[in-house]
Amino acid sequence: MSEMTDRGASPFIEGFALKDVKLANGVTLRVATGGEGSPLLMLHGHPQNHLAWRKVAPELAKKYQVILPDLRGYGDSDKPASDEQHLTYAKRSMADDISLLIDALGLEHVAFVGHDRGARVGHRLALDHPEKVTCCTFVDIAPTATMYAKTDKAFATRYFWWFFLIQPYPLPETMIGQDPAFFLRKHIDGQLKTPGATSEAVFNDYLRCYQQPEMIHAVCEDYRAAATIDLEHDAQDSEKRIACPLQLLWGEKGTVGQLYDVVSTWQDKAVDVQGAALPCGHSPQEEIPEVFLAQLQGFLDSVL
Repeated sequence: MSEMTDRGASPFIEGFALKDVKLANGVTLRVATGGEGSPLLMLHGHPQNHLAWRKVAPELAKKYQVILPDLRGYGDSDKPASDEQHLTYAKRSMADDISLLIDALGLEHVAFVGHDRGARVGHRLALDHPEKVTCCTFVDIAPTATMYAKTDKAFATRYFWWFFLIQPYPLPETMIGQDPAFFLRKHIDGQLKTPGATSEAVFNDYLRCYQQPEMIHAVCEDYRAAATIDLEHDAQDSEKRIACPLQLLWGEKGTVGQLYDVVSTWQDKAVDVQGAALPCGHSPQEEIPEVFLAQLQGFLDSVL
């Protein structure tokens, strides 16, 4: 059985209410919701929380029931203890959370948008629970297995945390824990290519969560899972395809856009793929929200 606890109005996203949703698996997710209409679920990435969608969610809420969870391990969601195989933070486990959240909200299916880690959870959601997603938009990622398989100096240098965070506990946890604000600031400033895209108030909320030792550990476990159990699951499902329409959006100034032909990396992962480069870095919804909204709404109008 799921349980819901109201947490009041969002201080950052006008018209949105916060609630804690305890899922049937015992994990509680912090969720911001707003609007009415067809359900649209949007998952943030690392190192953010659901506030990553603050600039686009109010406009989308004029047409959709917008659902903004914090991933397990992130934001104000539960940060369960992990295990030696990192199964607790496998994308399969995180996708199961989202499937259970859809059930808890009394919905049959959602349109899905995911950025960064959230998009990787969306990939697994679309494979494991295809009946729950009507369409997907993945923001600034190539498939995990592809990115690891094609690792070279350029990628390892630009995305060093893919190799730093996976080091055995407690090395990265201890180093980040010495100065979380420094690590968080360097990470966001390096990824986003639009100065001022993250206000000081929003950065402080990201930091409020990121400086918690439990979140630092969860982040490391998320990446450790990506380099181990997630690759095993991907290999087992190498013949599976995302069945619903898939839109890919990426920043032309970012690592993914500069190192990969993004659409081609997904053509053997999905049956219906389209995509576009956007004039920004890693986080278009924060850097160029109007452009991002136009691309997303055009896609949703075409498939829903």
